[in-house]
Amino acid sequence: MTWLLLFIAGIFEVAWATTMKLSQGFSHLGYSLATVLGMILSFLFLELAVKHLPLSLAYPIWTGIGVVGSIIVGVVLFKDQLSLLTWGFVVLLIIGIIGIKVTSGH
Repeated sequence: MTWLLLFIAGIFEVAWATTMKLSQGFSHLGYSLATVLGMILSFLFLELAVKHLPLSLAYPIWTGIGVVGSIIVGVVLFKDQLSLLTWGFVVLLIIGIIGIKVTSGH
């Protein structure tokens, strides 16, 4: 359950980063409110996860989910262009996130 809470926190991190971009400098009220709500929910779920996970595991996995998720959203939604080398590093990030989870003993 704790890992699910952490995953949800990471998804909300992707959501608030996405809605922040869509808010166009906080000039669109709906996206601006969604950004703030996403931030609050992301931190709330992270806080729930760190009650049972060490910060040294929870924080890098949370940020890693946010990083990889934001890259995917950027490519799919905003048509960001990434080089093959950059995709290679994204794969390394994913391997690192999985590696931290698998070897953590939690």
